[in-house]
Amino acid sequence: MTPERIEINLTRQCLWLNASGEIRQIPVSTARNGAGEMLGSECTPRGEHLIRAKIGAGLPLNTVFVGRRPSGERYTPALAAQHPGRDWILTRILWLSGLEPGRNRLGNVDTMRRYIYIHGCPDDVPMGVAASHGCIRMRNADILALFDRVAIGTRVSIGE
Repeated sequence: MTPERIEINLTRQCLWLNASGEIRQIPVSTARNGAGEMLGSECTPRGEHLIRAKIGAGLPLNTVFVGRRPSGERYTPALAAQHPGRDWILTRILWLSGLEPGRNRLGNVDTMRRYIYIHGCPDDVPMGVAASHGCIRMRNADILALFDRVAIGTRVSIGE
């Protein structure tokens, strides 16, 4: 059996899940500022990572997270209108941790300390376009399916 593995291509704005020999391609949205590893850059970090934590199991679709905790809100267009410019983290979170010291682990390049996730976002946010603050955004249905397929420790490779 082939182990689960996620590959994210920043140029193509796609995520590939290789699970048990089956490969799925899913559109994503990565950082508007492009690729980069520095703390505060709002870039998507490259290299080898793993899923360190899975957050949100069993919560309803469109659950809003603030600081990795459910806020008690459910995303709606009316809620969005009340909070223009808010960076919505919805439905599920896969929190990434870098595996390469000096590149995406430890110090000012630590992916986990930068709070880089694969997460859901409002369904009207375009996919296939770099627009996030560093995270990898997905449609809510896609993050639900991915969340249920992968385990903590699943490898995630991010490249251009």
